[in-house]
Amino acid sequence: MLPSKELSLEQKFNLRSFETQVQQMSHEQAQEFLIKLYEQMLVRENMYKEFLKHQWGFEPNAHS
Repeated sequence: MLPSKELSLEQKFNLRSFETQVQQMSHEQAQEFLIKLYEQMLVRENMYKEFLKHQWGFEPNAHS
């Protein structure tokens, strides 16, 4: 079963709050924020990849 693409009520609230904060940023602040956000997305992606490798047994067994 695929995860739902719908946001929960709490997520919708958080999104609206985030939207308000972003609208109050200067252009430079928004650019810096986007760079940091993208970096965090890349780190999360790496964490997911490592987690899946471990869960699916694709990494060498360190205990051998």
